[in-house]
Amino acid sequence: MGEQALDPATRERLMGVSTATLCTALFKLGLRNQFIQDVHPLSQKGQNMVGQAYTMRYIPAREDLNPISVFQDPTHPQRVGVEECPPDHVMVIDSRKDPRAASAGSILVARMMQRGVAGVVTDGGFRDTPEIAGFDIPCYHNRPSAPTNLTRHQAIELNGPIGCGDVAVFPGDVVVGDNEGVVIVPLHLADEVSREAENMTAFEDYVAERVAAGEKVIGLYPATSEEAREGFEAWRKAKAALKP
Repeated sequence: MGEQALDPATRERLMGVSTATLCTALFKLGLRNQFIQDVHPLSQKGQNMVGQAYTMRYIPAREDLNPISVFQDPTHPQRVGVEECPPDHVMVIDSRKDPRAASAGSILVARMMQRGVAGVVTDGGFRDTPEIAGFDIPCYHNRPSAPTNLTRHQAIELNGPIGCGDVAVFPGDVVVGDNEGVVIVPLHLADEVSREAENMTAFEDYVAERVAAGEKVIGLYPATSEEAREGFEAWRKAKAALKP
């Protein structure tokens, strides 16, 4: 695809942090609008979805250009995209925030899963959601859709800039999904953001332990007291010493 590849170490760090923490790390760098709105996981998965974005864009369907016979065209963008989306990438679909017709169904998602695609995200809807929810591929949408996409959408472009759930998504951006939702991380910031999010996650784990033990949050979260900062460093060293 001619894009810079996501570093494996960065990918590994992103597998272990939440989208909420990533949003805060991005906010620290001035990015305020990276969490895709009104898009939810079809089913809870045991680990994060992480991959670079491959995009598909829909526009409003026009009846004279979008009869059901268009699916017979081997160059139809939806079908081509399913076969072109690279392994370990996430198909991100701009469905104009309209779930009244399906962005895709179980057969197309099954094909992407078989090809090693890391996940599928649409700000519209899927059909066949009970089947897709059981697949071993993370999928995110607004709500279920039964009608074919032709009744509302016309696939028009592959792997260009899109808007998905009010977030700008460029090909190659890093897409991270968890059991809450999906965040978009610009590739050139992914390493810095992943490191900050990893540090934040460790600190929040420490805070959670202290709060569970009865400590007040003032001075602790955020760590405005020297005692809290020193306590965290000691805690982190002790944790590191326990690792094999």
